[in-house]
Amino acid sequence: METKNLPRLIVASNNQNKLREFKEILGRRYEIVSMKEAGIEADIEENGTTFEENALIKAQYVMNFCSQAAIADDSGLEVDALDGAPGVYSARYCGRHGDDEANNDLLLKNLENVPEPRTGRYVAAIALVRPGHEPIVRRGTCDGEILRERRGKGGFGYDPLFVCETGETFAEVSAQTKNAISHRRRGIEAVLRALEEEE
Repeated sequence: METKNLPRLIVASNNQNKLREFKEILGRRYEIVSMKEAGIEADIEENGTTFEENALIKAQYVMNFCSQAAIADDSGLEVDALDGAPGVYSARYCGRHGDDEANNDLLLKNLENVPEPRTGRYVAAIALVRPGHEPIVRRGTCDGEILRERRGKGGFGYDPLFVCETGETFAEVSAQTKNAISHRRRGIEAVLRALEEEE
């Protein structure tokens, strides 16, 4: 796809799964660039207490570094029976960052004695920052239930345990289906609506 005439948007992430989803959702509107492609090697400290705070921290860091528009998401799983945990700690629930298997194992252990329906939701806070403009921060959610065992080979994070509105896990649905209904899609669309309202 031709991208040279599209406005450049740096995604404040090097997570290949997230970058792929941003490209699939926004690739017709923007030239999507990773932090690495933009020459940013930093490991940004996410010390906010909410998804929105962490998304804004990451996006503002990248914008300040490059003086270009940047977008970030902070996302995770909120489980009702666990009072919203793992929440902002979703990626490091087990104590190590990005260990999906261990995170899923701990979630299953903590939900062992919880009866169905084990309700929860994926949450994505999306922050768009641009030089000379106020930040736009919006939240997208996708409600579902948590299984007792993994299903499906696709996706990442808690996807094999999360049953969405189709009755399948996010690890079972196609990328196209996930991108049509995901928390990240809904958050990005809310940001795009806010952008349109500015015009």
